[in-house]
Amino acid sequence: MSINITRVPLNGYTNGHHSNGKNGHLNGHHHNGKEAAKPASVESYDPEFEALVEQMLTRLGEDPERDGLKRTPLRVAKAMDFLTSGYEMSLETVVNDALFEAESDELVIVRDIEFYSLCEHHMLPFYGKAHIGYIPNNKIIGLSKLARIVDVFARRLQVQERLTAQVADALMDLLDAQGVAVITEASHFCMMMRGVQKQNSSTISTALRGLLKDDPQLRAEFMALAK
Repeated sequence: MSINITRVPLNGYTNGHHSNGKNGHLNGHHHNGKEAAKPASVESYDPEFEALVEQMLTRLGEDPERDGLKRTPLRVAKAMDFLTSGYEMSLETVVNDALFEAESDELVIVRDIEFYSLCEHHMLPFYGKAHIGYIPNNKIIGLSKLARIVDVFARRLQVQERLTAQVADALMDLLDAQGVAVITEASHFCMMMRGVQKQNSSTISTALRGLLKDDPQLRAEFMALAK
């Protein structure tokens, strides 16, 4: 059984929604006749992608019919569908009304949120942790939703700098927060396995919004607590 998948080109984050660049569809859902995205846990694949993987194996000089590779195209197709499932997610579905009245306006921080993504330049993995802080403005969000929002943007072809900014912009939009700060730390296989082949380097990217950008004292407090 195959499931048709409409992939949404990554044109950045605008007002909390994805823009697909084709149909002008900006309401956070996918233009496939369904309002809600399929859950990331549901395994599906595109048979055409499976055929492309088989062609790739042949071009590499392999025999797709040998025992170890017979089901590899199917496995790769399913794996890539999962690893890029962020294209099929909407923030509205992920957050699922987990916004609550704020009882304070003090800084909220969640550290060490693991994420895995694929570099858009070589389609090799990069992985690491995100640290998120925000200052509520009448609304707070369920803590687990912060991790899910990271996954929405991590599970697609990405660059770390954009990923960091998209998470910050999404939270500012969803919460109308007084301030948001996001730090990501990641290791990139495109630097480790190829090219310069540096195994111990890591990349840090930051995105600061609102008071956490403009107020030096609040910014310093976040940086100290997120360290």
